[in-house]
Amino acid sequence: MAAALAVGAAPAATAPIANPVDAATAGNAAGRITFEGTPPKPAVVRMDSDPNCVRPGATATDETVVVGDGGALQNVFVYVKDGLGGLRFPVPSTPILLDQKGCHYVPHVFGAQVDQSLEIVNSDPTLHNVHAIPAANQEFNMGQPLPGIKHTHQFRTREVMVPFKCDVHPWMRAYVGVLDHPYFAVTAADGSFNLKGLPPGTYTVEAWHETLGAQTQTATIGERETRDITFSFRT
Repeated sequence: MAAALAVGAAPAATAPIANPVDAATAGNAAGRITFEGTPPKPAVVRMDSDPNCVRPGATATDETVVVGDGGALQNVFVYVKDGLGGLRFPVPSTPILLDQKGCHYVPHVFGAQVDQSLEIVNSDPTLHNVHAIPAANQEFNMGQPLPGIKHTHQFRTREVMVPFKCDVHPWMRAYVGVLDHPYFAVTAADGSFNLKGLPPGTYTVEAWHETLGAQTQTATIGERETRDITFSFRT
């Protein structure tokens, strides 16, 4: 019979989760996302309500639909929606940064893993408040009245997407995709994305945009294969 744990003894430490993917056989899902047709003209954002947000000679525009050369669609959140089964992944020790700079959230769209630290910083000489409005995670609303103030938060549950707003400056919006794995990306200015280091398998990949909706594709990735995936959005 196994010896009983002594009264007051500390329980055995839980071993850290190791990456379950064999790097020698892992593949990638990479591609580009475009906007079809004539993109909407970005609306001018009026920041006159707070003189600290106004930059002389600069014009701020809405970030909802950002289209570059060749129809490249920026700020699309791309992620593996299904196909990883019961694989568990380590939580990154490096925090994600959400900055408030020029009275905008930077970045506008980003991703984080469950339990990963999110550092929220005010880089502006004015009052901001960070108001996250999740459906599955805990809502929070905190003021940051001075530049340099920082708060740290962890989301405990998978959720795509969690919106942020600032109740002081109503044009400020951001979105985070919270996942229990590392396979997510946000399209760059050229519309590109890359989901790196996927184990061979068949996956449902979703592309999410804040106003244009979501699209999914099924992709099968072989050993050391890079699978090209493209999405196209329109209004």
